[in-house]
Amino acid sequence: SSPHLVQVRERIRINGQPISKELFSKYFWLVYNRLEETKDPAHASMPAYFRFLTIMAFHVFLQEKVDLAVVEVGIGGAYDCTNIIRAPVVCGVSSLGIDHTSILGDTMEKIAWQKGGIFKPGVPAFTVVQPERPLAVLRDRAQELECPLYLCPDLDAFEGDCLALELGLAGAHQRSNAALALQLARTWLQRRGCEGLRELKEVPPVTEVVGRPVPLAPAFQPTDAMIRGLRDTEWLGRTQVLHHGPVTWYLDGAHTTSSIQACVRWFRQAAFNQDKPHDGSEVRVLLFNATGDRDTAALLKLLVPCHFDYAVFCPNFTEVSVASNA
Repeated sequence: SSPHLVQVRERIRINGQPISKELFSKYFWLVYNRLEETKDPAHASMPAYFRFLTIMAFHVFLQEKVDLAVVEVGIGGAYDCTNIIRAPVVCGVSSLGIDHTSILGDTMEKIAWQKGGIFKPGVPAFTVVQPERPLAVLRDRAQELECPLYLCPDLDAFEGDCLALELGLAGAHQRSNAALALQLARTWLQRRGCEGLRELKEVPPVTEVVGRPVPLAPAFQPTDAMIRGLRDTEWLGRTQVLHHGPVTWYLDGAHTTSSIQACVRWFRQAAFNQDKPHDGSEVRVLLFNATGDRDTAALLKLLVPCHFDYAVFCPNFTEVSVASNA
């Protein structure tokens, strides 16, 4: 997965834990030296940072003999360096947003085309509810690549009458991610022929949307392990609340308009449960940083409803032109 929050080892995890410094160092130099020895003398260049780490991650997973590797694309999908797996078990496309427009294109349809590039012939793929036109692009890509594509039902469909699924990750937007995770996990378990799958009884759909461009995947009763997995999932730096003495930190890595909107909904719910005291004992400070060619003014505009008392901006350069700084 990428990016990392504190240490690069977070990108390559086994059983949820970043690999050790010793293991990282061992495999880094092994891959580096092998590439150095075999590079083309005419075009003597090494893979760029992300490509190198991708090659290294695949090498780690093969050498450590993992049962299952979950690989997140870097940018896009079609031309991403992670997209060399010819026959994955299953593919998933989460909620699409406008990002990396200089590489992926400036519309949701162009971005959907890139994301659909991970589909493979005969390999089931799942996606979540998307706007109509990007979803149609995903459907066309799937047909072109002869990939069976399904739409995940809402998480409510997995909850049945009495089972309320508890998520370790805060925010309403995580419900569609959880539904996608359940479908991906189930596909892998079926492929493995795991026992206990008779527990995964299909639940009839509550509603059927007429004219749906992509067939709806059946919901099912999650296993105890799945229920625990959703509940115990944590991802540091994403909708994370940290209490540190008199200061409470609300951390998130949102950097697109859609993810900032989700972040605002989460923050207001998490921080506005209590009415703001009028004695001045509570002060709201926004710490904001953005990298790359993001439209910071558009992102900041979405944070206005949070009613911050102060804002602190931390640029990525020691010298910043004030004139061009949104």
